[in-house]
Amino acid sequence: MRFAHIPSLLAAALVAQAQAQPTEEPKAPAPTDLRQRLADRLAKPVIDPVLRAANRANGRDTTAPSPDGKPMATAAGKPKAAATLAKPKGGVQWGYTGEGAPQRWGELDPANRLCAIGTRQTPIDIRDTFKVELERIQFDYRPSGFAVIDNGHTVQVNVDPGNGLTVMGRRFELQHLQFHRPSEERINGRQYDMSAHLFHKDDQGRLAVVAVLLERGQDQPVVQAIWNSLPLEKHEALRASGPIDLNQLLPAERGYFTFMGSLTTPPCTEGVLWMVMRQPVPISAQQLTLFSKLYPMNARPIQAGSGRVIKESF
Repeated sequence: MRFAHIPSLLAAALVAQAQAQPTEEPKAPAPTDLRQRLADRLAKPVIDPVLRAANRANGRDTTAPSPDGKPMATAAGKPKAAATLAKPKGGVQWGYTGEGAPQRWGELDPANRLCAIGTRQTPIDIRDTFKVELERIQFDYRPSGFAVIDNGHTVQVNVDPGNGLTVMGRRFELQHLQFHRPSEERINGRQYDMSAHLFHKDDQGRLAVVAVLLERGQDQPVVQAIWNSLPLEKHEALRASGPIDLNQLLPAERGYFTFMGSLTTPPCTEGVLWMVMRQPVPISAQQLTLFSKLYPMNARPIQAGSGRVIKESF
């Protein structure tokens, strides 16, 4: 019975020992833990502030890396490649006034470089000609169906196949005709009220343009038929209900000037054979006014002659 108090004493001793034992300090991270944490930190992408701003401008969200570590596109749009960034003059369309005026055509698109540096550009002031025995242009025009379109730069007429001309032993098929106000070409400094350009192409792709000068006078039947078929909206072709005969647009006297030139609109392609009919064709004041409401001025300025040969019929 004298040992009955031992369990109580033992319990009291254990409690005292536990109270006297110091609290365990938290263990410092093992060296391997530090290396792992550093590796984890370096694995996260670090976005440079300048790069972040550039990426945001291109529609990238630099704060949300994708699984491959590259910035993801935001809802604002897909990432833009450097090559697709807007050019300083991007979006400017060529025309006859303002930012797209003729003196800037060569800057608007690399394809238009000849507009600025070409040496055989059109139109020109036709003067100092060589009068020679030029062969007659053999026109092969016949009544044909056509469609009219306002292409945003002029009124264009697309004529059905089967019309053309022969000159210098080559056959050129008519492609279309367009109008300009005032006339782009001048003769000894004189500019006419309007001009019609009839575009032709041979089987090798060479171009030939016949220019018909138009001056104020009486009604012109072909012009009136075209005006009657003008579409109500731009860029929408309207098929005419009847045919036109382009022989009625040509002057009675078929003498002409000829020289090598270019297209008078971008891309200003050179190597174009020009034949400018010497005698103007009358057009009524009302017909002039109608076109003027659409295009008060759509003529390229005169280009340098650059010493080219200009032939004229006797």
